[in-house]
Amino acid sequence: MPLALQLDAFDLVTFTRIASEFGTGRFGYVVTPNIDHIIRYHDDPAFRATYSDAAYVLLDSRLLSHLLRATRQLSIPVCTGSDLTAEIFGRVVNHSDEIVLIGGSAAQADLIREKYGLERLHHFNPPMGFIRDPPAVEDCVRFIENHSPFRFCFLAVGSPQQELLAQALRARGVAKGLALCTGAAINFLTGDEQRAPRCMQRVGLEWAFRLAQSPRRMAYRYLVRGPRILGLLRRLRIAVRGGPRPTTA
Repeated sequence: MPLALQLDAFDLVTFTRIASEFGTGRFGYVVTPNIDHIIRYHDDPAFRATYSDAAYVLLDSRLLSHLLRATRQLSIPVCTGSDLTAEIFGRVVNHSDEIVLIGGSAAQADLIREKYGLERLHHFNPPMGFIRDPPAVEDCVRFIENHSPFRFCFLAVGSPQQELLAQALRARGVAKGLALCTGAAINFLTGDEQRAPRCMQRVGLEWAFRLAQSPRRMAYRYLVRGPRILGLLRRLRIAVRGGPRPTTA
């Protein structure tokens, strides 16, 4: 039986509104699948479970969107984690909102705090490889819970760490607010990494821009691992949803 993957049909404008209205009385988390994530979803049952528990699954990749249209005749809106993060900080967050940032440097947190005039941004950067160290995971989870309820919690520690952390928060049932697994979005927001020009983004070539910027770091991901998606898409059963996933009360 083929693996099933469910994607939410929300574009950036629609989901920005949903995020702005989510509130602090419940907990939910957002995952943003790209091609690398879909390969991990196929290979790793534990990663699949993080998607099953997510409140929202937003398509992060325009290249993947083009492939789904060409191979499966599926037209799914794209809402990238990077664009969503920029919209939330730029248009949704108020100065006095409780915001939690997990990952990134202290300098990045200070820059974001100053750029958006945030009075209650709480930053914690767990050590490298923390997800394999239960006490380190506990420290991170408790930091987030101690600053709950929050309006938004940005989990910027890379995949699959951020998804596993979000799932742990959901399982504990203490934190309230919307958590977003945003990957490198903070690096783009602070200017530590440059995003591809819009024309490259629109045609699904953002990966090529990132590869050119960091060939050693990105070559395996994009040139060796990435092409597997062409075979995997034929074996995935994809369902498109038009509404939100259930969240914990």
